[in-house]
Amino acid sequence: MRLGLISTARINSAILSAAAETDKVDVVAVGSRDASRAEAYAREHGLEHAYGSYEALLADPDLDAVYNSLPNGLHHEWTMKALEAGKHVLCEKPYSRRPQDVEEAFDRAERAELVLMEAFMYRHHPRTAKLKSLVDEGAVGRMHLVRATFSFVLEDQSDPRARPELDGGALMDVGCYCVSGARLLAGEPERVSSEQVLGPTRIDMSLHGIMRFANDVVAQFDCSFALPLFQRLEVIGDEGSLLLEAPWRADWEGDLFVRRDGDVTKVELRAADSYVLELENFADAIAGAAPPLLGRADALGQARTIAALYRAAAEGRTIALDEL
Repeated sequence: MRLGLISTARINSAILSAAAETDKVDVVAVGSRDASRAEAYAREHGLEHAYGSYEALLADPDLDAVYNSLPNGLHHEWTMKALEAGKHVLCEKPYSRRPQDVEEAFDRAERAELVLMEAFMYRHHPRTAKLKSLVDEGAVGRMHLVRATFSFVLEDQSDPRARPELDGGALMDVGCYCVSGARLLAGEPERVSSEQVLGPTRIDMSLHGIMRFANDVVAQFDCSFALPLFQRLEVIGDEGSLLLEAPWRADWEGDLFVRRDGDVTKVELRAADSYVLELENFADAIAGAAPPLLGRADALGQARTIAALYRAAAEGRTIALDEL
């Protein structure tokens, strides 16, 4: 698969490193709004082609697919343009906070028989699959509670993640992992409530949420741009608990522990690069060799939950998902 990069965003480095570790993907081009920046980036990373606009990148007939790493607020616009240009799209998470965007994009992809996948790389890691299988196999008995956290300090308020017009905010950047993890384990929430703390640019610097699922499962999560770097995912049932120390970031070392009957057991986890696995799944889906791990249903569930959480914070009340 010949892949082009839409933008020179910092996250591209993870994709470039991952592509170097697999023979299924070649990153061959980059597009930027600044031609000189694109050319310098291509020279630095040994890419064949550099384009001074995103439109020019999408017009390259030799590209099979693109990786959309633009700020959140530009995901939908440029994914739609990429699909219209006949390119498969791996779009950085979260695709959108608007469910209608997700529906429109996947409708377009399906009509054109193209693969569109949301880039939640942590979902591809074996530790995530192991956590899910332990829960499903009853390692904690009947699940009652999920607790999730992801935070770091964002000091630069000019960063795109702090700009409301680009759909910045802690929920969109790091809280979306907490939402995704809870949904993976418990399904789609029935109702949500949340509290947000706004920053100087009026984005949510912190958001604290509660999600209620079927079977009386509750998820509590905290995400923040104002708290120290931290991540954790915990599952508590009527017979024990699971703790995953590093559920989200691929560059953190962390263990998975099972606590049951007063005993704590460390679960052996296979080392893996979630970005490599993500790229390989994307390439396999394009080749028709495997289904995409993440498709329409997951992206839509994610967008619906994020939309409900923001509405709950804005209106100061619990929001049922069927209100959307």
